[in-house]
Order: sequence, then structure tokens, then C-alpha cells
Amino acid sequence: MEMQLMLLSKPNPLSIFELFRPLFQFSLNHHGKRSKPIAQISSQAPNCRSAKHPDSESVDYSIHTIYGHAGCISKELSCVVYNETLRELCEEREIDEAMATLARMEALGCRPDPGSYSCLITGLAEVGRTLEADAIFQEMTISGCKPKIGLFNAMLRSCLKKGLLDLCDRLLTAMEKFGLEKNRKTFEILIDYYVSAGRLNDTWLVIAEMKRKGYSPNSYMYSKIIEIYRDNGMWKKAIGVLGEVQANGLGLDRKIYFSIIDTFGKQGELSEAMEAFEKMLEDRINPGIRIWSSLIRWHFKFGDYVGALDLFGRMQELGIYPDPKIFMTIISSLGEQGKWEEVKRIFEIMKRKGQEKSSAVYAVLVDIYGHYGKFENAEDCVRALKLEGIQLSPDIFCVLANAYAQQGSCEQTVRVLQFMEEEGIETNLIMLNVLINAFATAGRHMEAMAVYHHILESGVSPDVVTYSTLMKAFMWSKKFDQVPKIYSEMEASGCSPDRKAREMLKSALTVLEQRHR
Repeated sequence: MEMQLMLLSKPNPLSIFELFRPLFQFSLNHHGKRSKPIAQISSQAPNCRSAKHPDSESVDYSIHTIYGHAGCISKELSCVVYNETLRELCEEREIDEAMATLARMEALGCRPDPGSYSCLITGLAEVGRTLEADAIFQEMTISGCKPKIGLFNAMLRSCLKKGLLDLCDRLLTAMEKFGLEKNRKTFEILIDYYVSAGRLNDTWLVIAEMKRKGYSPNSYMYSKIIEIYRDNGMWKKAIGVLGEVQANGLGLDRKIYFSIIDTFGKQGELSEAMEAFEKMLEDRINPGIRIWSSLIRWHFKFGDYVGALDLFGRMQELGIYPDPKIFMTIISSLGEQGKWEEVKRIFEIMKRKGQEKSSAVYAVLVDIYGHYGKFENAEDCVRALKLEGIQLSPDIFCVLANAYAQQGSCEQTVRVLQFMEEEGIETNLIMLNVLINAFATAGRHMEAMAVYHHILESGVSPDVVTYSTLMKAFMWSKKFDQVPKIYSEMEASGCSPDRKAREMLKSALTVLEQRHR
């Protein structure tokens, strides 16, 4: 079955670090670990089968042709072993080794079976290697395999995390051609992205389609409706959604409680946020790290440092492992107030409680924010964390990059993201937004715009954070006439401006009006 409409894989876009090579004089080895080409499979190659994967099915597969000459049984067994090895490597998240195994298979003239294709595509998608996943996805469909909805969902999630809306649209078109219907998970993936990207109209369209397809609203959907109202300044409507939740006989779960608490927190209604939090505890619902982080963040933001530190203490007493984002919130908030003795006290408590790995991340962040000089260089920072045995996840890289970005240290922000790529983690829109913020904080609006243009040229769709951070870059550079232009681009792209963007627009227009008097 020909799939001419299937996703056309775009070439890997120029690394953001190559884009800024003239600005930062250091050697860049972009994607050195992952530049292995996928060998081409001959259309005459035999199809070797073994176990099926739940997210794929075979279409007109046959292995009878391999029996036509001597040595074919040996080749078939090799294919079976390779397929088993490939799936095991993917399950263990050894994606680089899985790709090397794929190349060896193809060199023998073997083709992965449907289960191996699905495992490999899902593995690549989960670690953000979307373009490679797309290339193998195409290869899978051309070879005669029919992907199932679970595989499409994995690809959609990966594409949307990177803001690749065009690729997402092609995936949805391919689903229709294969006769597959969106399931609840598909709708949830789409809604999650549109809400986080600030795309109000797209969110309502997907929710309407979901209802037409017969999927009744659940707690997840209601939590997202609350969030989209909250992010567009309609917090009373957000809280009003609770009436509909109760009318439909749904209980308040962690997702809905998070949306309620975060909505109150964003409006500075801290007492209401804490009331909802205590009610959740009474209902014996475990808050989870997101709710603790939200409460701590909003208490700091609105000046209640005692309340924020009390929450941090309560969280630790319950044995909850604090994540790096909470560390960064605490350090940056206390550091801005010059409360470094308090920072030191918290650090000592963490060490006494045996949280060595947390303490190592905390110490690095303290050094960056405190300008103590030990980790002025991002390379020393990354090396120190590795020596402590800390697994450098995308979250930790993002926190480190953000720490340097908030200090306006553009070169070190770029270095952190470069090290991240060398670890096999692709940059995504969140990371590029962090880089824009680094340039914005340093008052370097031209470089911020260069990152923005790189995002567009790479086929990534900017979100509301991209636009508001770019507006910040022009505000801090006193280029007030550019702020309304970026605001207009945000609206034209389908993103609904958040409160921060609206406030910056108002400030810029006020300055421009005063200039023309």
C-alpha cells in the first residue's frame, strides 16, 4: 500500500550552537553520538518475523522466500536473534546501541519485524529523537507494517513536545488513511500541548471533537479546562468549572486539585490555595511533587517566604524527594533577598538527612546564583555532578541552563545545552526558550531574535513562553516599538497572550505614547 502522504522527514536542522558559533569561540560537536545514518533496506530483502508488538501489526508479511537457497535458515535465525536483541535494548533504553544493531541487521539484509519497529520508534520518540523516529516510521509503513494507535500516540507526544505542529498534522492525516480513530489518549496528548502552548481556540476545538466522538469529560479534561481559563486570566470561570465536575458525579482527584491550587496561587490567593491543599490532604490524596512545587513557587512570588520554607520543611518531613526546580525556586528567591545564610541552613539540613545527590545539585545551583566562582564554567559544573554519580536528565540540564540564563550568562547557557546534546538529548522548545531568556536577561535582543528565527526555520511552532520571553528581550533592551509587533505575531500564530504578555504590551504602549507627546 503506497503511503505518499506519509510524513516527509525533514533534514535535521542546523544546531542552535552552530548558529551562534561566531559569538562563542569553542568547539562544537553537534549530535556526535547520534549521527549514524540508517542503512537503506533493499525492497528485495526477506521479511523476518517473530513476536508482534501491541502497537503494530503485519500486513502481507511472509518469510517463505528465504527458503529458496542454501544458508537461508541461518539468515532467518540471525534475523530472529537480532529482532529479540533490538527489543531488549529498547526496553533497557539503550537507544544508541539499538540503532547500531539496526544498522548491522540491515547489512545482513534483514528487516525488523513489526514489534522491533514499534519498540525502536517508541524508544526514539521518548528520548526526543523525533526526526529519527519519523524516518524509521516511514520505513516501517513502506515495508508493509500497519502501525496501531499506540505508536501514533507516542509519535504525536514526541512531535508536540518539540513544537513540530506540521509533523503532527501529517501524523493525524496518516492515521485517517490507515482507518484509525483517535482514542482518549490521543485527545489528551493534543489538549495537553494546546493548553501548555496557550492555544485557546485549538484547545476548544479538540475538546469539542472529543465530546462528539463520545468521550465523556473526565478529571484530566476538567483539569485542563481549569488551566486554560487560568492562563487566560479567567480564574473565576476556572473555579466555576468545579460545579460541572460535581454535577457529573466526578470526585476531585490530584489533577483537578493541582489545577485549582495553581489557579489560586497564580492570582496570589494563597489562603484559598492552602485551603484547597489542606482539603486534599483530608481526602487522603497524595499531593505529589508538582503541587508542593506550585505552592512553594507562589508563596515565594508573593513574598511569603516563611510560608514557602514551611512548606519545603513539611515536604521533606514526609520523605518527598525535592526536585531541582524546587531548589532553583528557593535559591533564586532567597538570593534576590540576600538571604544566603538561610540558603546555607537549608543546605546543611539536606546533608544531615542524607540527601547527598540533592545536596550536590543544590550546591551547584547555590554557586551559580551566588556568583562564588567555583562553577562559573558550565563544564566544571557538569563534571562535578557526574563525579557525584548524578544522572544528568533533561530536567537537570534545563535547570542548570536556566540558572545561568537568569544570571544573563549566555555563553554558559549555550555550553550547558551543548553538553546536553552530547549526552544524546535533543534540544526542544523549552530549552530554546531558556536560551532566549538568557539573551533577554543580558539585554542582547539581536541574539534573542536569532534564536527565534532559528526556531521558525527549524519547523518548530513557538509557544506563548517564546513570544513573551522575546517581548521581555525588547523591553529590557528598551526597543519598545518591537513589543507590539511580537504581540501581534503571537496572536496571529494562534497563541493566546498570557497576563505577563498583556502587561508588557501595556507598559510598552505607555512608553511609546509618552515619547510621542
